[in-house]
Amino acid sequence: MGYELIAAVDLGSNSFRLQIGRVLDDQIYPLDSIKEPIRLASGLTPDKLLDDASQQRAIDALRRFGERLRGFQPEAVRAVATNTLRVAKNAMSFLPYAEAALGFPIEIIGGREEARLIYIGVAHSLPAVNHKRLVVDIGGGSTEFIIGKKVEPLLLESLYMGCVSYTLRFFGDGRVDKKRFREAEVAAAREIETIAGDYQRFGWKEAVGSSGSARAIADLLELNGLNPGGVSGVTREGLERLRALLVRAGSADAMRLEGLRTDRLPVLPGGIAIMSAVFSELGIERMSYADGALRQGVLYDLLGRFHHHDMRDATVLQFMRRYQVDGRQAERVELTALSILGQLIDLDAPEHEIDISFLKWAARLHEIGISIAHGGYHKHGAYIITFADMPGFSKKDQARLALIVLGQRGKLEKVSAMPAGDPTWRLVFCLRLAELLHRSRGDQPLPGFSVRQSPAGFLLELPGDWLSANPLTSAALNEETQFWLRTASPLRIKRRAAPALPAAQAAQA
Repeated sequence: MGYELIAAVDLGSNSFRLQIGRVLDDQIYPLDSIKEPIRLASGLTPDKLLDDASQQRAIDALRRFGERLRGFQPEAVRAVATNTLRVAKNAMSFLPYAEAALGFPIEIIGGREEARLIYIGVAHSLPAVNHKRLVVDIGGGSTEFIIGKKVEPLLLESLYMGCVSYTLRFFGDGRVDKKRFREAEVAAAREIETIAGDYQRFGWKEAVGSSGSARAIADLLELNGLNPGGVSGVTREGLERLRALLVRAGSADAMRLEGLRTDRLPVLPGGIAIMSAVFSELGIERMSYADGALRQGVLYDLLGRFHHHDMRDATVLQFMRRYQVDGRQAERVELTALSILGQLIDLDAPEHEIDISFLKWAARLHEIGISIAHGGYHKHGAYIITFADMPGFSKKDQARLALIVLGQRGKLEKVSAMPAGDPTWRLVFCLRLAELLHRSRGDQPLPGFSVRQSPAGFLLELPGDWLSANPLTSAALNEETQFWLRTASPLRIKRRAAPALPAAQAAQA
């Protein structure tokens, strides 16, 4: 399914942005954009709680975005939240109000997923080249570093430093002096030092900056002739001159420069300090600027999903290889689980598309925990899925997938926090039953069986003679009914009698 208009919402630590694009011949053309300087990171208290004022600013902005997005189909909008909501302890309690204001689900994405999407956005905004590019994106609460080639990110990292958080930490009262600026640079350098060696060994030919801080710095250097020889972008020499001008002025407000935007002034010192450390630690002499960033990456990633080039499928395949999953067993379980699901819902209905995907991913990854230990492997697998970097998956995606994998065997109390009507219960049922039926790990055909779901629970009907011939499976199914007794959907097993033979065949028998 494709859409003519698609939209990305970026809930950044400094600004919230809405980008609407028109899809034409697999390309996205910008149609409308809205930016709101929320400064969400400035609302984080010392104990990492988002204060009421910043929550209200966010809700108000999302309501305005929601008005613009009225009429959009849910599948055509993707909203992502970055560092501040990653670290805020009350993010989960804030999220339902934010989603209600916007009218669409909001995903809190991990740092490396943010880096991947940024690179996709940058790559689609620059000419195609064969060499490697280093992309640096200084956000409000984190800075992403990516080395990639063409549209493929190869090395991804996200560091916990941003223009809002550093400005508050080192220049909270607005004053800038040489000592404070040096402290900010050193703090940023220590963060970058942890990745510098790997990045320099990997190498790149061109450095590119993206998002607000890079653009603001590049504009100041170009418009005020601070770069040597009128070079565009950000240069080491130009950055040093800008740094000196800021320290001499004593504050960003006191600077008198062309192109100094009022919306960027409150976070400029932190952005310049981080950029100076980036140039110093990575040995950069010049950095160009790219218009593309996170929201453009979200749009192109969304477009890829419509065309069945979902990054999540590629990630699952890579995890299967990394954890040496038995591919044949995963395929057996997947096909049977989908067959069961097909008896419970219409697999061709668009509203069930995402549930089908989650069941496929869970079946393919249900045994990754065996790489740690066979005992409790469902728990090990759920742990890996919860905490690993999984490109394409939001934290909410990972939590749901981990829950299905966790619930694949044993008692169901561990997933009992799910509401009774949650469709994830159905996926857990399908995976459990498929795994149970394929316990022998062989290719022998399964008997004809039927599954139904009603308000009274699940009903599984199997041939009685097959159950008699397979006592181990029969005992496991009986135990399974006990596990489901304490849920809102108990499981009953019905033994189907063998059809009566015609009289002539019965006489011969």
